[in-house]
Amino acid sequence: SHSYSRRLQHWALLSVSLLNCLLSTACSVGLALAVALTVHSRGTHLVRGCNSSALPADARAAIATNDCPFNTTRIYDTALALWFPSLLLAAAEAVLSGRCCLVALVFQGIGPCAHSYGPEQV
Repeated sequence: SHSYSRRLQHWALLSVSLLNCLLSTACSVGLALAVALTVHSRGTHLVRGCNSSALPADARAAIATNDCPFNTTRIYDTALALWFPSLLLAAAEAVLSGRCCLVALVFQGIGPCAHSYGPEQV
């Protein structure tokens, strides 16, 4: 029963780490796409919901107007300042989850690395 419980824990570790790796990778890709589109469009996508003709084409020079539901003065810099660290953290999480997944595979005896570890090392 102790061996069964341990194998069940290893499969749970494998499942959760694989799911987290996939979600973190998707999050990283989404954030990278958001950063790329924002930089490419110079932030115009960020103020697209505003119907004011007073807004300039470059969001970095945008001014606060009553026609926009939010303050546009710092949206470009703030978005990028929040997205870059989030992107780095999501990528690090994906890498660490992938490593955790590999460890779970070694615990199960699956894969090329599994046979190089003895039972006392596992």
